[in-house]
Amino acid sequence: MARKNSTAIPDEELEERIRESGGRATMLDESPLDARVLDLAEDAESPFLRGQRRVPVRRGPLPLPRNTTGKLKLLLVVAAVAAGIAMIYVTLHQYGTDSWRFRLDSSDNISIRGNHNVSRAQVMEVMASDIDRNIFFVPLEQRKQQLEQIPWVKSASVMRLLPNRLKIVVTERTPVAFVDIDSHIHLIDANGVVMDMPAGQAASYSFPVIVGMSDSDPLSTRAARMKIYSQFVKEVDSGGAHYSSAISDVDVSDPDDVKATVTDPKGAVLVHLGSSNFLERFQSYVAHVQEWRSQFPNLQSVSLRYDRQVIVNPDLAGAQPKTTDESTAAEKPAAPAEQGNTKTTISRRKSKKHQ
Repeated sequence: MARKNSTAIPDEELEERIRESGGRATMLDESPLDARVLDLAEDAESPFLRGQRRVPVRRGPLPLPRNTTGKLKLLLVVAAVAAGIAMIYVTLHQYGTDSWRFRLDSSDNISIRGNHNVSRAQVMEVMASDIDRNIFFVPLEQRKQQLEQIPWVKSASVMRLLPNRLKIVVTERTPVAFVDIDSHIHLIDANGVVMDMPAGQAASYSFPVIVGMSDSDPLSTRAARMKIYSQFVKEVDSGGAHYSSAISDVDVSDPDDVKATVTDPKGAVLVHLGSSNFLERFQSYVAHVQEWRSQFPNLQSVSLRYDRQVIVNPDLAGAQPKTTDESTAAEKPAAPAEQGNTKTTISRRKSKKHQ
């Protein structure tokens, strides 16, 4: 006897279910989105849920407003800050330009440092127009350039000291020689800048006098000649004998023949030294000048421009220059020249030129 199957499904109903399952499978195959939805549904039914992946959000230094109202508020804040700063600036500027506290009341409010040969009167002549002027309106760079036009001033700086003072720092030039220009004695520095003699300080300098320059010479010409003079003095003093102290004047107008007037108790002699080997040639003069004086009582000038040859009195008018050979005395040691009083010589030259 056959057993009765209580779960039997009629054939029609079974075929219908098969057709529905096939259609669902086809739809799943054709739509990947539906498949993902089904997977999510299955995951949701799982008792063990996985956390969702966090997406990092990059933040700026300031939070940006998310709507128009926030942008307007930000613009208003920026405008208010800018207006406040502008108001403060205008107030301070007006106070600084109008207040009496920032005015140079008198020349006592101007201090000068570093001036020894530049007088205060020379400086105040430049700064006179700034008296009773607001300190912020003083053209510092222009005043600096004007101060550096003073011959003794090598460089200058002008500084404001609040509330109402100016400080001027001056660097003066260093004279290296006297210079005879148009029968007047001045001082000159290594760059060829001519300076007036400081009042009451002429005796504090002891230099040779440079001759052969004129007031019409451009600064570039004087600078080139002073370069030759500096090299000459450096060489003749390099042996430690300080020969330059016996030289009363130097003529550097001819770069190929430097001429120096050497003084000693027996008189002055003009020595031609050429353009090089100044120390060697000057030592030769010192070693043989007494011998030459004994041979030539009227010794006035000597030319040592040529090696191992001496020309006596080449500048003497109406006389025939005489030539002598110094080879016999070449190995004699050179003795220092008798040092004359350079200051006395300068005074004599000055008084003679003014006669």
